[in-house]
Amino acid sequence: MPKDVAPTTRDRLKLAAAKSFADKGFHATTTRDIAAAAGMSPAAVYVHHPSKESLLHELSLEGHEQVLALAREAAGSADSPTARLRALMHTWVRLHAELHTMSRIVNYEIDALTPEHLAEVSVVRREITAVFRDVVTAGVATGEFATDRPRMTVAALISLGVDVARWWSDEGSWTPEALADHLTTLALRMVAAHPLEPEAGVDTGG
Repeated sequence: MPKDVAPTTRDRLKLAAAKSFADKGFHATTTRDIAAAAGMSPAAVYVHHPSKESLLHELSLEGHEQVLALAREAAGSADSPTARLRALMHTWVRLHAELHTMSRIVNYEIDALTPEHLAEVSVVRREITAVFRDVVTAGVATGEFATDRPRMTVAALISLGVDVARWWSDEGSWTPEALADHLTTLALRMVAAHPLEPEAGVDTGG
């Protein structure tokens, strides 16, 4: 949201819910906690959301849809499977570092959703997985990637980025960009990408 645009009440509630869920965890957070963080009364919260679970659902759905759009954009930004995977993994890792608080909530609190809401978010999660699967499958088909278990490989690649949100700290010495560079290199090694296309500006020792 632009800095010069005042947040709407729903935006304030989502930001407050995200902070509360991050600080206490979903189950330990109360509606009163969210209301206090938003500077509202508990009764005012119910005007916009019937429960804290509905706030988690909105955060989860919007977060996953945002990541899906960025993953599709990254995967479609290059031609060869190796270049596509490099762009996809770099975006994937960087996002989970830069948005680590929100990423941690939507990935690690997902079991708190109702079955109906979980099913809705799961559709988007499968679409994200499909982006990775398409890139890996294409790489195997061209001979750039060597894996006899593409589904397992895709799960490993996705986990490589998602787990960043669990341990990342803004107080650390690494930058999201540096981490994305390193884990992208590891990801390409995982799929035995051959030949590895040198990254622009990287000294290959020649």
